[in-house]
Parts: sequence; structure tokens; C-alpha cells
Amino acid sequence: APTFLIKALKDPNAAHLDRVQVVKGWRTATGQLEEKVYDVALGGKNRRTLFGSTRPVKSTVDDATATYTNTQGAAEITTFWEDPDFDPVEQAFYYVRVLEIPTPRWSTYDSVRFGVPLADETRRQIQDRAYSSPIWYSPGDSSL
Repeated sequence: APTFLIKALKDPNAAHLDRVQVVKGWRTATGQLEEKVYDVALGGKNRRTLFGSTRPVKSTVDDATATYTNTQGAAEITTFWEDPDFDPVEQAFYYVRVLEIPTPRWSTYDSVRFGVPLADETRRQIQDRAYSSPIWYSPGDSSL
């Protein structure tokens, strides 16, 4: 099975990291395209439940002031991951997705700066993301 060494660092002027995910896509024997997202590493402690699911990171955003603190998540995440569902006869691709902790959305910054209230349905927070280039696997390809 393919194995990956993954290291993500936060931007010095940005939010801490919430989690690292591997997104896998593959084509089944019947030609159907499938996709699965794996939470492979989490920033912070006590984020896994008893049954292995992921607890969401707590938001530190103050909507009234459009500020946040880096008291959640992690500045750096390093992990080693091996595909637990690998099938050597299926074509597949993998890419890494890194999520930051919640931060104020641009509309929240503008609302505070200009003193204009936001509509109730307007989202006030966002989780920015970064993506790696894909890694492709083809049956019979020994480059992995």
C-alpha cells in the first residue's frame, strides 16, 4: 500500500492548523468513481472520540471584533499515513488537504471596520484550506 510522510506548517502570520486530511479517489472495477476523506492528523489534544470520529476544533473567533486567537489547533503537524483501503488493481489518486482553525470571514472584517451589520444568514467564520498536488497510482506502476 502507498505510504506518505506528511508535514504541514502554518504560515507565521496566519491561523493554527486544525487537521490534515488525505483525500483519495479511485475507479472501481465497474468503472464507478469513488472518493473518501481520511482525517489523518489533528491539531490539538483530545480530538478523537471513543469511537474514533473527530471532534470539531473549537472556534476562538469573536465576531463582534473580527479577531481570533491561536489557542486551538497546532502550528505544525507531522504524520505518517498508509492507505488502509488500498486495492492494487484499482486506479487511484491522493492529495493532502490542510484545514486551518476558524477565522473571521472577509465580510466579518468589513462589518467591524465599517460598522455595518451583517445579514443574519451571512456566515461570519471560515476555515481556510491548502491543497497539495495529486499523486496518481496506476496498476502495474512501480513508482509509488
